[in-house]
Amino acid sequence: MLVHPKKKARIKVQVPLTSLIDIVFLLLIYFLLTTNFMVEEGIKIKLPQARAAAPQTEEVITVYVDQQGRAFLGAEEVSVARLFDRLKEMIGGRENKLVVIRADRAVILNKAVKVMDIAKAAGAGRLCLATEKDF
Repeated sequence: MLVHPKKKARIKVQVPLTSLIDIVFLLLIYFLLTTNFMVEEGIKIKLPQARAAAPQTEEVITVYVDQQGRAFLGAEEVSVARLFDRLKEMIGGRENKLVVIRADRAVILNKAVKVMDIAKAAGAGRLCLATEKDF
């Protein structure tokens, strides 16, 4: 007589996904809270519009020129005489440093060009006049 042993029922192993999902959500919240969001601070100006405007992605030195022709580095107003010295120390020895001029669209062109000339004399390798995308 042939006796067949009974097959043992296999135990199914289940991975608890609830704790794994909790950890993923906690990591997501952590990275959202610790991410440094890019916030541009500066002077309220209305930039000129251009159809072919392209976003700048590298670190730059930004000089703001308001409607009255005053120059600002960040939120600090800088006189035209002092602007040369400040830009020279910010550029340092880097010859290919980009300086962006964000001039108000109502500013007299001569004042914006004067700021660009000062930046070039301070050692800026590249100059850029900021515009906003015209939709």
